[in-house]
Amino acid sequence: MARNLDVSLLRAFVAVVDAGGMTAATGVLNLTQAAVSQQIKRLEETLGEELITRDRRGMKLTTAGERLFGRAKRMLALNDEIWTEMTTPEFEGEVRLGIPSDIVTTYLPTFLKDFARRYPRVQIVLHSGSSVSLRSKLYGGKVDVVLATEMACDPDGQNLVMDRLVWVGARGGDAARQRPLPVSIGCSDCAFRAPIREALQKAGIEWRSVSEVTNTSAQVATVAADIAVMAWMASTVPSGFDVLGPESGLPALPPFMVNLYLPRDGGNHVVQELARHIREAVADRHRMAA
Repeated sequence: MARNLDVSLLRAFVAVVDAGGMTAATGVLNLTQAAVSQQIKRLEETLGEELITRDRRGMKLTTAGERLFGRAKRMLALNDEIWTEMTTPEFEGEVRLGIPSDIVTTYLPTFLKDFARRYPRVQIVLHSGSSVSLRSKLYGGKVDVVLATEMACDPDGQNLVMDRLVWVGARGGDAARQRPLPVSIGCSDCAFRAPIREALQKAGIEWRSVSEVTNTSAQVATVAADIAVMAWMASTVPSGFDVLGPESGLPALPPFMVNLYLPRDGGNHVVQELARHIREAVADRHRMAA
């Protein structure tokens, strides 16, 4: 005869383990400690196994508890996925996303696949360019969501990430030792351009521009060929390149932010949903990297 597990009991069990105890799990579950304890007891009675032991040192999973924990998390994830799939309205149409080319590879895959799966009838149209030009398009109604790389976040935006701006060169290359320093730099409104120029000027380092395009592939190619260095956000440095530290003789660069901007009215439901996916995916990525 088939038996059914109570998902709410599994959720209480996972919350207790993740939080590290009954008391800490009360806030997650919005239940009293007595209610949480009762749910764990009911789950243990259902399975006929002791799942958690408690002593002066705290909580510990039994062998049965360890076996259950991973399976319970998978079951909850599937439960939540089914719930979302079945209760989320079907939307169709188009959402226009603006994102600078230098963070496309790092950030776009983190949210695009999941969003496309949940909203298969919504088409995402990508716009690339400098952060300044993309925000101008946003306020002109030509894009719906913008991820921008900036030194500060305006009041109408939301900061998602604070990251270091670093010098990048070819692995084992010597472009950083050349003078004037050959720099692959973005176009005139590239967000990195002014801080690069200011840092080099303060350090008394002469430099020359090797590439002034917004096309990231062209910039990467000049660095890979060891005919230039470039500035890149630390979390987005392409593989196969060296991050050039103080020993390179190059000056430190200021931190940068990845900021999220929406239309002034907040946008429609699809825009809000894309923004939510972006926030959650970026947060998860940096939590895992920490």
